Amino acid sequence: MNEQEARRAVEAAIGKVAPDVGPDDLEGGARLRQDLELDSLDFLRLVEVIAESTGVDIPEVDYPAVGTVDGLVRYLAGHG
Repeated sequence: MNEQEARRAVEAAIGKVAPDVGPDDLEGGARLRQDLELDSLDFLRLVEVIAESTGVDIPEVDYPAVGTVDGLVRYLAGHG
């Protein structure tokens, strides 16, 4: 999976989990939990949706690496 495909997958997954988050909110450095206001359950659901749509499982030990939009995109591009 290249970076563009990963970004589209991340944007689609965030749209499913947090439909009130607009495209303008998805800047690369946006922190998922603080800036996009995903609570713990939303974050876990996001990880589930990513796994379902891309086949990339994100283990809990890697959660710090996927704390931002760009971090999640890079993770998917590197593992997908």
